[in-house]
Amino acid sequence: IETADGRDIFKKLVKTADVIVESFPPGYMDKLGLGYSGVEKINPRIVMTSITPFGQTGPYKDYKASDLVCWAMGGLLFVTGDSDRPPMHVSHIPFAFLLASMDGALSTAIALYWRGVSGEGQHVDVSIQDSASKTAWVIHEFWQVTGREYQRGSSHYHVPQSEVALNLVWPVKDGHVMYMIYTGSFGAAENKRLVEWLDDEGIADDFLKGIDWPNLEWRGRSREEGEKIQDYLARLFQSKTKAELLEEALKRRIMVQPVSSPRDIMEHPQLEARGYWQKLDHADLGTSLRYPSRFCLLSETPCELRRGAPLIGEHNQEIYQEELGFSSEDLVALKQAGII
Repeated sequence: IETADGRDIFKKLVKTADVIVESFPPGYMDKLGLGYSGVEKINPRIVMTSITPFGQTGPYKDYKASDLVCWAMGGLLFVTGDSDRPPMHVSHIPFAFLLASMDGALSTAIALYWRGVSGEGQHVDVSIQDSASKTAWVIHEFWQVTGREYQRGSSHYHVPQSEVALNLVWPVKDGHVMYMIYTGSFGAAENKRLVEWLDDEGIADDFLKGIDWPNLEWRGRSREEGEKIQDYLARLFQSKTKAELLEEALKRRIMVQPVSSPRDIMEHPQLEARGYWQKLDHADLGTSLRYPSRFCLLSETPCELRRGAPLIGEHNQEIYQEELGFSSEDLVALKQAGII
């Protein structure tokens, strides 16, 4: 794209294109004459979507960033991990980039809708930091309301004005489940059913059965008091599998949820019933792979995957020859020159 021939090819594509998606540093496309101000002259209906770490404006716009940096700058890293250790990476996959991609897709669809109304294209500016920051709305809200920082604790919730750390993730026989004990009137009915379950399992004693759940508050309680109550649950959870706990919790209307492993997800009956997984042939590997298919079910216009992601250069013939009219000899020359 930095060669004259490459730019000419790009401009030819712009003439009939609906959308350009690019992630170069701000100003790079402008230097080539291919920024939005340049391409809209070629095609006034074009929508150009730019996805960069910090957007096209502001003092950080020229900074480079990895997924980890975007999470740190977005705020969620501050509350990821345990309170007695440094913050942890949010995900092993570039999740901030994926979130920004979804924001980019939605923003592009909005721009296309506006084009259908007005006949005008526009420039869509997506900041990965913005996308990452939206996931941390709770800690921003907590700061505005209380004036205090939300405490880090990936597997615990640290109760404000208390030493109590409530477990969120509990070990069981074959993995983990999620559960949190709520107090006061909000959790009273469920806690009553929970104590009945513990009593049926021979775990509840007079202390647990004597707790006044509607009036119990964690604020002002010691860490030891919190651990004593939670120890009953730990004994129950550790004695059963995820499936056993879910089955019984559903019967008793208690909000216990298994933490799904990769195998659980691939074999999940709910995903299977909705046709979530779809097998597609992979030309490069010579086999078929299971892909996550559509992100929603449409009643009138069903959508599904027809093929996997294209390989680099896979559609050169369709684009360069069938659409732009290049000959086979032209393609060979362009490849030899390193343009395509």
